[in-house]
Amino acid sequence: MVLGADQVNLIGQVFESYVLEHHRDDILGILREADDEAHYPVVVDALTLFETNMEIGEYFNAFPSEVLTVFDSALRRAALAALQDAAAGSPHLSLKQNLHARVSGLPVCPELTREHIPKARDVGHFLSVTGTVIRTSLVKVLEFERSYICNKCKHVFAVKADFEQYYAFCRPSACLNEEGCNSSKFTCLSGATSSPACCRDYQEIKIQEQVQRLSVGSIPRCMVVALEDDLVDSCKSGDDITVYGVVMQRWKPFHEGARCDLELVLKANYVKVNNEQLSGVVIDEEVRKEFEDFWEKHRDDPLAGRNEILASLCPQVFGLYLVKLAVAMVLAGGVQRTDATGTRIRGESHLLLVGDPGTGKSQFLKYAVKITPRSVLTAGIGSTSAGLTVTAVKDFGEWNLEAGALVLADGGLCCIDEFNSIKEHDRTSIHEAMEQQTISVAKAGLVCKLNTRTTILAATNPKGHYDSNESVSVNIALGSPLLSRFDLVLVLLDTKNEEWDRIISSFILQNKGCPSKSEKLWSMEKMKTYFCLIKNIQPKLSGESNLILVRYYQTQRQSDCRNAARTTIRLLESLIRLAEAHARLMFRDTVTVEDAVTVVSVMESSMQGCALLGGINALHTSFPEDPMAQYRTQCELILERLELQDLLHKELQRLDRLIL
Repeated sequence: MVLGADQVNLIGQVFESYVLEHHRDDILGILREADDEAHYPVVVDALTLFETNMEIGEYFNAFPSEVLTVFDSALRRAALAALQDAAAGSPHLSLKQNLHARVSGLPVCPELTREHIPKARDVGHFLSVTGTVIRTSLVKVLEFERSYICNKCKHVFAVKADFEQYYAFCRPSACLNEEGCNSSKFTCLSGATSSPACCRDYQEIKIQEQVQRLSVGSIPRCMVVALEDDLVDSCKSGDDITVYGVVMQRWKPFHEGARCDLELVLKANYVKVNNEQLSGVVIDEEVRKEFEDFWEKHRDDPLAGRNEILASLCPQVFGLYLVKLAVAMVLAGGVQRTDATGTRIRGESHLLLVGDPGTGKSQFLKYAVKITPRSVLTAGIGSTSAGLTVTAVKDFGEWNLEAGALVLADGGLCCIDEFNSIKEHDRTSIHEAMEQQTISVAKAGLVCKLNTRTTILAATNPKGHYDSNESVSVNIALGSPLLSRFDLVLVLLDTKNEEWDRIISSFILQNKGCPSKSEKLWSMEKMKTYFCLIKNIQPKLSGESNLILVRYYQTQRQSDCRNAARTTIRLLESLIRLAEAHARLMFRDTVTVEDAVTVVSVMESSMQGCALLGGINALHTSFPEDPMAQYRTQCELILERLELQDLLHKELQRLDRLIL
């Protein structure tokens, strides 16, 4: 069954009136453009279109390819009508031939919107498929139509390229003249002598199912998407996209005795890039109000509220208060800034966990991946530089770039386990990705730059027994350049501690003996929503916090036992980023003394530094019974060592007022 002339007229009339009613401004904007040859899209919302006429929705689902061509011709008629209406008022309008109706916003139902790659039964249906772009091919020029002339009756007719046979041209078997010529001898008008007349831009991309939406153990599947005209170059490797299009089959020419290889291809009608949207997290006023009420309840003791959130982070691991605080700050992230010269200073923090086996490092990585919308978990031993950055792949005789873990995690989180097992020559490719947040590629003649604005959470074991007299870089065999790019390096040493062992064993066996029992742990969904919500807060540094951070940086630089790899100018940037992250975690838009003191105390344990507090084993830090008392002690210790007596006096007065 095909569409009849009456149905085509009905679809054309309904679409034309709909476009003139809802998209007249878009069309007039296109008519004002100077370039008459360019391709212009008009994005139509499917739901509102189908509500105007339900019959069109049924035709569209049954014959999507035919209906889309009717939409395009109706759009041209609507543009002509709009031009005639507005011709008197504005003389600068010109009619554009290459208009395309782009359908988006399909009803959310399993028949039409998919998060998984379509299967054979979906052939011929118009669907929206969500995935991550893992490969983009070069843009090609494609001939899509040829004109033939009949040698006998001189009738000229056009033959379109067949998409299903990789755009091959099938010569007609007989002359298409209606007068019944039936000759089988033709001459191609756009042949060897003249250049092809009807060409369009064409690009193929490969999308993969989003890993975080798959069940454990399933391998993500891929699918080729064909882009034409204005859709070309609309996305790049690593983007999260939703493709609206028709599922079609393709096959190579038949050869006798060889099996025909069929593949499913999505012929795109519209591509929507979702990078900025947080997948699967809905933040509305009700959710925001819930968190505001939570902080209002803890207004007199905000650190207790923060510790409630930290207790909900990776709850299966007992204690490790310091590590949980560090992971929470890294997940919250700082504010990215661009200075007057246009140089971008990264806002993402990086954390390296170094520890003996069995100290719960991988548990934190796995939990962090679950509560971050866009995240990739990889192990160092299987990650070559291609697996982490970008690889050049040869496909059908041409080179394409395929994105690795860091590019796919752009705008999210990349967790790398067994970080020290990455080969030496592969580590150098991570340097640029961590600090400049781009990857420059020059492979197989393809030279480009890809974004890697990602937070890196890495875990590694020390090389042999950890020697506390040596520096971190010696113990884990990582070079100073790489180590200085990590904002925090936490060392977890499994030292002998009888009391700690007793508490841990009772926690594991009976799940009790927890020193600070939280009333109610937050669910993983609530944690995910909270971390997405605080990413929108842009905290500003106050004068007092600035003073503390700068004074601490100067103290570290002048310390006798300073580690040259860790006390570079990056230390100051790290302190600022982490202070902003802590302010976000505390749900406020100003970095206070409280944030600065907390960050300095965390950085002290990270530095293995003896500048202020001496060495602290992060593994044996349990949640404090009285967070305010602990903070008061830290505040006195740090501000006295930094010789900031006035600030200390003001802060202690503020704490006294809170207690009253």
